[in-house]
Amino acid sequence: MSISLTELVGSDESGQGALPDALPVLPLRDSVPFPNMITPLAVGLERSITLVNDALAGSRMLVMVASRDPEVEEPEADGVYEIGVAGTVARMLKVPDGTLRILVQGAQRVRLTKFTSSDPYLVAEIEELPDVVKPSAELEGLARNVQSTFSEIIEEVPYLPEELQLAVANIDDPAELAHMIAGSLRIKTEEKQELLEQRDLAKRLRRLSEYLARERELISIGSRIQTQVQSEMEKGQREYFLRQQLKAIQEELGEVDEQAAETDELRERIVAAGLPEHALKQAERELARFERLPPQSAEHGVIRTYLEWIVDLPWRASTPDDIDLRKAKRVLDRDHYDMDRIKDRILEHLAVQLLQPESSASILCFVGPPGVGKTSLGKSIAAATGRGFQRISVGGVRDESEIRGHRRTYVGALPGTILRALRDAGSNNPVLMIDELDKMGADFRGDPSSAMLEVLDPEQNGSFRDHYLDLPFDLSRVMFITTANELERIPGPLRDRMEVIQLAGYTQEEKLQIAKRYLVKRQISRAGLDPKKVVFTDPGLALLIDGYTREAGVRNLEREIGSVCRKIARRQAETGRASQRKIGPKQVGALLGRRRFLSEEVDQRTRQAGVATGLAWTPVGGDVLFIEASAYPGEGRLQVTGQLGDVMKESAQAAMSYVRGNLGKLGRDVDGDWFAENDVHIHVPAGAIPKDGPSAGVAMATALSSLVTGRPARSDTAMTGEITLTGKVLPIGGLKEKSLAAQRAGVKRVIAPKLNRRDLDEIPGHLLEDMTFVWVDGIDTAIREALVDA
Repeated sequence: MSISLTELVGSDESGQGALPDALPVLPLRDSVPFPNMITPLAVGLERSITLVNDALAGSRMLVMVASRDPEVEEPEADGVYEIGVAGTVARMLKVPDGTLRILVQGAQRVRLTKFTSSDPYLVAEIEELPDVVKPSAELEGLARNVQSTFSEIIEEVPYLPEELQLAVANIDDPAELAHMIAGSLRIKTEEKQELLEQRDLAKRLRRLSEYLARERELISIGSRIQTQVQSEMEKGQREYFLRQQLKAIQEELGEVDEQAAETDELRERIVAAGLPEHALKQAERELARFERLPPQSAEHGVIRTYLEWIVDLPWRASTPDDIDLRKAKRVLDRDHYDMDRIKDRILEHLAVQLLQPESSASILCFVGPPGVGKTSLGKSIAAATGRGFQRISVGGVRDESEIRGHRRTYVGALPGTILRALRDAGSNNPVLMIDELDKMGADFRGDPSSAMLEVLDPEQNGSFRDHYLDLPFDLSRVMFITTANELERIPGPLRDRMEVIQLAGYTQEEKLQIAKRYLVKRQISRAGLDPKKVVFTDPGLALLIDGYTREAGVRNLEREIGSVCRKIARRQAETGRASQRKIGPKQVGALLGRRRFLSEEVDQRTRQAGVATGLAWTPVGGDVLFIEASAYPGEGRLQVTGQLGDVMKESAQAAMSYVRGNLGKLGRDVDGDWFAENDVHIHVPAGAIPKDGPSAGVAMATALSSLVTGRPARSDTAMTGEITLTGKVLPIGGLKEKSLAAQRAGVKRVIAPKLNRRDLDEIPGHLLEDMTFVWVDGIDTAIREALVDA
């Protein structure tokens, strides 16, 4: 909006002197300047800021012209109108965001006759275009009419201040009156430009009078509609009032009624959706019901929501597959370190899709501890195939309707998570990741894992029927990927429909490489640090891995790296200097405090006889267990503590029976009446954590043998294996996870069942180089290898 020159308090520059031959040109977006008015402007473009600064350094003069297309930020010579207003920059204020706020004191109307420069901004030669004024009674009458009409409009519309009415009443000059009113009205830019270009004052006032009459008529129509609606409205019925107001507007505009317009809109969307035949019949049937129902009916909104869901689903929309195995391998190698066997299986899966697109591909299930990259693998597969990616989590889901949807008879019913994910994906062939599949529950509302059978079965999901839609939807083109922490918790029939890919934890070397390639860069970027000035050394990262985290994945490692980066960012923000920082072991200790885990723990705890180091598998990766045995006078009874499960208690009983029955094999110094005179207590620390499984049998037998013979177990050795009463050592599962746990604990030697030798190919080569495996098939051999020499 422009304001009059007479309102600029303290301005001592009239801007009415002789104009130079050429001036810089400042294009205006959605704004038209007028002569003898003050125009406030916000200047943000680099070119315009340069123009204003050069003007302030010189004569302070420039030409304001309106842009023909407001969408063009930096118009050229042909993108601005020929006629504008010369003016002087009266005030300028710099804003912290780098933009300028200026007041330009308008002077004469000018024509741009010739552009002389366009770099760094437009410069044009100008000629003055004074008003053509022929004093007459008609001119005075037009001025009074415009003045009175504008005063009426000010009283009716809220965007014009009341002070403007007084200002208009005090203007005697018809030209200045026309400029002020034209600059205040909310009319189109083209109409304002037409008023500016009209030099004949009488014609300009007549045109302005027409615009004012139109505005007054629109205001009158609005008031009439308001009055009509209010006369039909009962007190307190706001909803009814809004509906009647809309109805009155439609009658004034000659439009159809709301119900018909809504029905036509839905019909157009149904036609445009390209529905399959069975969905189209259902949609047309529901639309016919919708058309007959009054808007006040409760069923009205239910049917509309149902129809919107039908047309929003991607029945035929799909993303073209962009399967390039070389590109897919590059993406997988870029996003994930090592994991060669898993990458090969994913590439085989994609190769089948490439050669036989219509085949029902197997459904992949990634099983492993948290933080090993299950979800990120799904994202990489989506990036490698060019498909959309959607993720849903079913952890804690106990209601079957969360998968299949609620029937429409229920209030607030919606489709299930599967169809909602497809609607969000916008295609019928996205990569759909179903997380936490092993954490679904079941109660009186149904079994969601049974509902998931239809989703994940390639023989059934071609006609998946959601309870809400009650229409078959083809899920066969969706690439399903599921994740879980524990395979045993997934029901057998559901597990049978998927191909399981195990993701064990990472070795120390793999964690170091992942941290260097991915985690450090990401956390430095998130902390706003300069990657050239913050460098993590290998020893520093090794200390973070070994001394501050004990996990199968790298989630906590990334958290600790982020903590280091945040502390550096805080110091940098406090000092205001970004100095070079090299993060080694000393700096890690200073920033994070004392280390949380000690690799010497095994050595310290196994110095005493009666303690053995066992290896266990957990849902979050392998772990180290210390089996402690103690004796006190008694009659050979056994007590077991540590919140152990039934299977583990039976392993303790088996170990006790074997050692008691084979005392002669343990050494010549063992008293044959030892168990008759002593009770034994076996304890597994960390008693707050439930423990179970058969693989602790060897460790329990070793702990008992160590107690009886007085020979401590070797501090560099951990063991795993199930035992029998006849002295056999049976194979166990999770050897890779247990080996990784041994490495994290600083153990260099692992005693394992001989039949598990075949699992060596799953263990990384660099781990095999640092660790010795002792393969045993009998308890005697295991005990001999585990205890120090007498």
